[in-house]
Amino acid sequence: MNKRAILTVALALVFGLPAAGLAQDTRPGIAVIPFVNGGSIGAEPDDFAAFELGLQELLITELAMNSSLRVVERGRIKDLMAEQDLGASGRVDASTAAQIGKLVGAKYTIMGGFIEVNNSLTLTARVVDGETAEIVKADRVRGGRDDIYAMSVDLADQLTRGLNLPALERQALNERREREIPGDAVRLYTKALLYQERGQTDRAVELFRQVVTEFPQYTEARDALQQIGRG
Repeated sequence: MNKRAILTVALALVFGLPAAGLAQDTRPGIAVIPFVNGGSIGAEPDDFAAFELGLQELLITELAMNSSLRVVERGRIKDLMAEQDLGASGRVDASTAAQIGKLVGAKYTIMGGFIEVNNSLTLTARVVDGETAEIVKADRVRGGRDDIYAMSVDLADQLTRGLNLPALERQALNERREREIPGDAVRLYTKALLYQERGQTDRAVELFRQVVTEFPQYTEARDALQQIGRG
């Protein structure tokens, strides 16, 4: 590689500029913003606050299992919304969702919501086109708290297929569906994410470790500990 080419690549890496000869990621980009509580009743406020963040992470994780998609990390969405003061009112409309998608280079932005009444849980998702700000797809899944992990797997699959995007390979999808992840594991995991978001790292680590001990099949908790540096 000559000096000019080396300089071009270096500038691209430092400043995020396009560089001739560097492979461009052409996979369809997807961003998922935090879920919104649609009026759930009957649980502790922190449980619902944890669901807003945790369901976002669950859906991101399931979508990211599909290597044909480019899924934006939750941390990047969080930083962007804070920097741009997006969703300051606690609600994000289709126009704002499209703006978020454009800023992170995502073709689609998913706006999620949930409502739980009498132990019946409904997860909803609306997909916003980043160019037109139109809602191009809406889906929902229903179940109980013990089904929440399976619901996130099904919701990711429904959205992908509904948008005519490359679907997760069938064997991989079946493996995700066959995982036995109880509702208590998800509840602890999402609450740990909430504490981590609030800067309460020790409390987050305590809950992540509880999940690892009691529900070792929920490997996401172990991954979270490694990211924190407490693995």
